[in-house]
Amino acid sequence: MFNDDIAAISTAPGESGIAIIRLSGSEVIAKAARIFKPYRADSDILTRPSHTLTLGWILDEQQEAVDEVLLGIMKGPRSYTGEDVVEINCHGGTLVARRCLEVVLQCGVRIAEPGEFTRRAFLNGRMDASQAEAVIEVIRAKTEKGLRLAVKQLSGQNSRQLHRLEERLIYVNAMLEASLDFPDEVGEPDYEEMRKIIQEQLSLVDKILSSGQRAQIYREGINAVICGKPNVGKSSLLNALLRQEKAIVTNIPGTTRDIVEDYINIHGIPVRIMDTAGIRSTEDLVERIGVERSEEVIRNADLVLLLLDVEAGITFEDLKIYEKIDKTKTIILVNKEDLEIKNISEEQIKETFKGVKIIRGSVKEDIGLEELENAIEEMVLTGQLDSDDLEIMLNLRQTNALRQAKKYLEDSLAAIGEAPLDCLGVDIWGALEVLGQVTGKNLKEEIMDRIFHEFCIGK
Repeated sequence: MFNDDIAAISTAPGESGIAIIRLSGSEVIAKAARIFKPYRADSDILTRPSHTLTLGWILDEQQEAVDEVLLGIMKGPRSYTGEDVVEINCHGGTLVARRCLEVVLQCGVRIAEPGEFTRRAFLNGRMDASQAEAVIEVIRAKTEKGLRLAVKQLSGQNSRQLHRLEERLIYVNAMLEASLDFPDEVGEPDYEEMRKIIQEQLSLVDKILSSGQRAQIYREGINAVICGKPNVGKSSLLNALLRQEKAIVTNIPGTTRDIVEDYINIHGIPVRIMDTAGIRSTEDLVERIGVERSEEVIRNADLVLLLLDVEAGITFEDLKIYEKIDKTKTIILVNKEDLEIKNISEEQIKETFKGVKIIRGSVKEDIGLEELENAIEEMVLTGQLDSDDLEIMLNLRQTNALRQAKKYLEDSLAAIGEAPLDCLGVDIWGALEVLGQVTGKNLKEEIMDRIFHEFCIGK
């Protein structure tokens, strides 16, 4: 299957400046030459050097022009897939790109499977599994911070850390095998050195896992809910954070009757921010359904922003809402601080909302919003920040493999001096096996299928 010549449209559908049809395989340059007519007679793509562009026409079976294109040649192994690659840059548009692809397929080239170009890059040694998985992270990045972490993974940062782990464990394994194979000449291994190396690698695994957990926040983001009684400024806060008029704002209680949501970027963290219906008892059927939905999203939220009205004071409705929310993931914004009449004192706040982060501000006057964003970042990353500068992005598959490696290392550490050398060797080799799953050295076919199934066709 992976010896076939493949092709796909690698750009998104719709109108655009250009569309790109990508081909990869051992005969794609020769097959492209059959359907490509260069402007200059001396620009035969069969003799053109690698990494060059040639202007010309794509011709169909009747030798009629389909489109004027730029045809790029990248010869293996210095290409994305490690094979010969041809990229046809045609005019952007659904019809013209599809027609160019149809002409390509008539030359004995098949449509690529999802992620097949990247899969070939992995199989041809152009990247390891961790780097291949980073490709999809780059595509899906929602913030600059998430993109930066994905690009670091793509550049091989994860791989370098894992190779360090592997090298040290291979050294330990060599010590064990030498003692097992040549007991008279080598004798017992240096248990203290072995213990020190394993402890160092355990520490490194812990750092990588902690860093991956931190990076997961930048990849997946959080769900934040704005809640409170009617007319405290929830919709105004949503609009202020989004910097656009997303939600309708009036002084009529019950204006918001359903969940209004959007994504914002707070210091590199993707935040799905949701404005909820004002929570109160009501006879209005539609508003009551909105209140029930609000209570549901509040229960499932990662972060709750509870708004109070400084002029109205702390009311029975406020306290009823506060009873229902998780205090450990709550930030309270005392709104409308720009008003002269203030009926919420510092003493009341400290007494009523012990241990909860309190911010006093005014959504209308843009007071306290920067402090609120800082508080959101601080709360989201609580316990995630440490003194090292290790930044690694891990997906669930990689995280599970590293946890298995950690368990093997813990078992081997406990076995030093207590268990036979061959039992100790089983644990060390087990750690190396699962680390190989992260880099791709020991990947099974079904796991590869799962990885590349997430990719789009053309990548």
